[in-house]
Amino acid sequence: MSDTKHSPPVKTTEEETGPAQTGTRWPLPEGAFWTDQTDPGGVERGQRPESQEEPPKKRQRDPYLDNVKFVLIALVVLGHSLVPTLSAHSSRSLYIFIYMFHMPLFVMISGYLSRNFWNSNAKTNKLVDTFVVPYVIVEVGYAALRFALGQKWSLTIIDPAWLNWYLLALLFWRLSTPVWKRMKHPVPVAIAIYMFAGFSQIKGDFSMDRFFGLMPFFVIGLVMQPEHFELLNRRWIKIVSAVTLVCAAAVAIFIAPKSPLDPFYFKHSFKDMDLSWWMGLGLKAGLLICSLAMCFAVLSLVPRSDTWYSDLGTRTLYCYLLHGIPVLIAKDQGWLEFPWLHGPLGVLAIASSTFALAIILCLPETRTVFKWVLEPRLTWLYRRPSGS
Repeated sequence: MSDTKHSPPVKTTEEETGPAQTGTRWPLPEGAFWTDQTDPGGVERGQRPESQEEPPKKRQRDPYLDNVKFVLIALVVLGHSLVPTLSAHSSRSLYIFIYMFHMPLFVMISGYLSRNFWNSNAKTNKLVDTFVVPYVIVEVGYAALRFALGQKWSLTIIDPAWLNWYLLALLFWRLSTPVWKRMKHPVPVAIAIYMFAGFSQIKGDFSMDRFFGLMPFFVIGLVMQPEHFELLNRRWIKIVSAVTLVCAAAVAIFIAPKSPLDPFYFKHSFKDMDLSWWMGLGLKAGLLICSLAMCFAVLSLVPRSDTWYSDLGTRTLYCYLLHGIPVLIAKDQGWLEFPWLHGPLGVLAIASSTFALAIILCLPETRTVFKWVLEPRLTWLYRRPSGS
């Protein structure tokens, strides 16, 4: 990564480049390129003038956000796997550190990728294809898994179980996107809603507690532009970012023995946390500031060039929805409760195992096996565009 502090500004549209503005462009439809059947120069089909260059190769997608997504999904798996060992100081410290930023940043990236969501019929159809249908299937699947492990049968579609909350919350965030894009100052409004939501004991039905608790991160992502990501690529910001994360880790280690975990889930009311209104507002404001600082620090430090895990970051949905199966089985069988896991060595072992699991679940082979469930093609369900 190079220092871009003194580089001249590049005027491009956000459709032309990825958020890092590394020169790599987002994929375009193959039909947009010059072929023998679609020659923009008026040359007869099958004939090309010698003076014209060969058609450009298909441009690859910007790897930056894929790198970010893989790092975050690996932390999601790690965080869920640490739960049985939270009595250990090392596990609890790492857990608090991770939960301060990993889902807020995931939501922020989701907001950024939702900016043009309503400009395409295909993307609109994905509200059903990749949210509603997978949500119902996964909800039933995890209920069956818990029952098979000896737990009582429990299935409430409106109250998402465990990790499935994200699908519903993202569905409602994206449905609210046109409203936010119409506002002059959406970020202050979202922060105000986030702050005052603490006065209400919002239930988890339809993930409304998380919807309001993480709303500012989605809206901030929604208003971000590629040049904002480029600002984070400066050398001095990277240094500040590294210091920020080190300080955050030190704070997590310091507060771990006495700090409750409820605030880091971004969903509990002041009453749930046994806080007065002024203490609750102060806590939520502090959490928002610290979380945003850590989010931007991670965005600054993640590599922007193509890496060995860039391709894995294109399939994080599969890892998110499937990793609960081995984690639930491991918890039920007591594999995460061995005494030696309650310490620094155990944290290292769990981190290594979950990192390997994240890689496996992001492989193309995993997508091949589960695509029919998690990304069903429901073209029969939609009306064809009027022009087709």
